[in-house]
Amino acid sequence: MLEERFGAVYTKFKLHFYQEIFAHFQNREASLTTVETFAMETIQALGTPTVNEFATFMRISPPNAAYKINSLVRKGYLTRVQSEQDKREYHLQVTQKYRDYYNVSTDYIRKVMERIKERFSPEECNKLEEMLTIVSQELMPEVDIPGETG
Repeated sequence: MLEERFGAVYTKFKLHFYQEIFAHFQNREASLTTVETFAMETIQALGTPTVNEFATFMRISPPNAAYKINSLVRKGYLTRVQSEQDKREYHLQVTQKYRDYYNVSTDYIRKVMERIKERFSPEECNKLEEMLTIVSQELMPEVDIPGETG
């Protein structure tokens, strides 16, 4: 039962995102492919990775990663920022164009979180936060996001 409920919540978040993306792009072609969307979500979650860090995380070759990154830079969703420490290295940074695209998802998360705070007591909210932290930090070791705090 718990597995079904968790799956239902996860599915509703995904479906809401898809609804909003389709609504925004019904009169024109979406500028991000599905794979590019996955790449952008990963880069955003990783912070400001290098192309090699992105490739390693996604388990793809650096040339394949570079090809995908170049397309995202051309479309205006990413920029390359030269490292202060190592001038040969560039970090990937999401642009405002992508943040505007991604806000479709984050706005809904904020809305649901506000509803949770209204519906449940502060103690229940704290318990939910504690449980989600444990799930993220302890029970999902396959997805290690560098610098993640919860």
